[in-house]
Amino acid sequence: MQPKSARREEVLDRLEEKGGLRPGVARQVHLETGVPEADVYGVGTFYHLLARPDAGVAVCQGLSCRLAGCDRVKAELEAAGTIATYTSCLGRCDFAPATWDPAAEVSEASELQAAISPSGSGLAINLAATDNKRYAALATLAERGAEWALDELETSGITGRGGAGFPAHIKWRGVRGQTERERYIVLNADEGEPGTFKDREIMLRRPHLVIEGLAVAAACLEAKDIYIYVRGEFGSFRASLESALAEARDRLDPAVEWHFVNGHGAYICGEETALLEALEGKRGMPRMKPPFPVEFGFRGKPTLIQNVETIACVPAILERGGEWFRGLGRTEPGTKLYCLSGHVERPGVYEAPMGVSFGELLDMAGGVVGTLKAFSPGGASSGFLPADRIDVAMDFKSLQEAGSMLGSAGIVVLNDTVDMVEAALIQAVFFEDESCGQCAPCRIGTQIVRQALERYQASRDAASLRDLDEVSWGMGEASICGLGQAASLPLTSAMKYFPSEFGL
Repeated sequence: MQPKSARREEVLDRLEEKGGLRPGVARQVHLETGVPEADVYGVGTFYHLLARPDAGVAVCQGLSCRLAGCDRVKAELEAAGTIATYTSCLGRCDFAPATWDPAAEVSEASELQAAISPSGSGLAINLAATDNKRYAALATLAERGAEWALDELETSGITGRGGAGFPAHIKWRGVRGQTERERYIVLNADEGEPGTFKDREIMLRRPHLVIEGLAVAAACLEAKDIYIYVRGEFGSFRASLESALAEARDRLDPAVEWHFVNGHGAYICGEETALLEALEGKRGMPRMKPPFPVEFGFRGKPTLIQNVETIACVPAILERGGEWFRGLGRTEPGTKLYCLSGHVERPGVYEAPMGVSFGELLDMAGGVVGTLKAFSPGGASSGFLPADRIDVAMDFKSLQEAGSMLGSAGIVVLNDTVDMVEAALIQAVFFEDESCGQCAPCRIGTQIVRQALERYQASRDAASLRDLDEVSWGMGEASICGLGQAASLPLTSAMKYFPSEFGL
């Protein structure tokens, strides 16, 4: 039982300040915050960056990095006397095999600049353009009012670019319509979906779009606090946002408080309610919904949570109009940032109309290295599609109809050297590692999937995969959040399209 006077929201910051869960730290944080020591310890063990303070250099074992030889990189580091530890996707898939040294984070941003689309007038974010500090959208909002801005968002048709694809204007109006006047804006910059690194590039190249989009949201929804939650491995990209905020202060409402918060290494905190739990100093476990964050969010108050890419589209929508944005897309409104990595000539971030084909995106990235076999269209959660689906439209509806999902548009390209059993196992390991453990279908299901694949890999006996259809169904129907609901899709899709590799 926690005393009412306990300062729970300080727990994660204090654990970070003390270098993670070293001996005696949980006791110190308990004495400083009033949160029970066992509770502090439980929170700390949940987050990779706090639970393993002496992990050394992180070596990514995500799909793109496995394809590029992360085992070799780890062995070389260890041979040189460097402590190295495998970790989940680092958001550096275009630089595979990726590593991350916490001690070198400050200087890293200039070294991580992806291949990107050339600048163009028909792009909503336009990564290659010069980031400007005019804040024209914010000035227009002051003249025309919040209802005008919300109408433009609705006309634009923009949906959440973090993966859910939920209409943005409904979220914004949901918060604005609450009678409770204490409201919050939260930016989800905890980019952790394997194959995805678009938000990283926005924060680095167009930080003023992010700051302006957040300022617009706060003004529209009459919120006085903005929280920017950036994944822990993105410290240098957080610094880019902080610099932009400092440059823009004279254009922003001085009554609005801006708060930067570090993530601490938990993929699940990309789920919006798990992120709220982290902000409140707890283990990042998704909440049951309803109630939804627009009515019961941070501190139990109405909260708007948006992804970096979604927020970064807002200034262009208000400057150039909702109809302009809607018209940029082919099958669905707007442009989208697509990430390509794996067996592709120029891994990077490419902005293209919603509904562009996978084949067109491959051409933008210089084509496939080798012969195309399969691709993961929307991060690990989207499973795999075979090469004959090269003309599929890369939008929410078309990929759903294809039995996959657009998700965060983190595309991993696989050539014909890839063993699909191994590819499915790599994704299964990720989901088991990153399951928060709250609900049994996900906690147990991810373990069963990984174990079954390892047994099959060792024996090539199809009996090892028996009952996985039922396990997958249970995970999809009964898991609390999207992680468990999608965790078996890499396996089931690989079995569907490449049955011979699974003895079927």
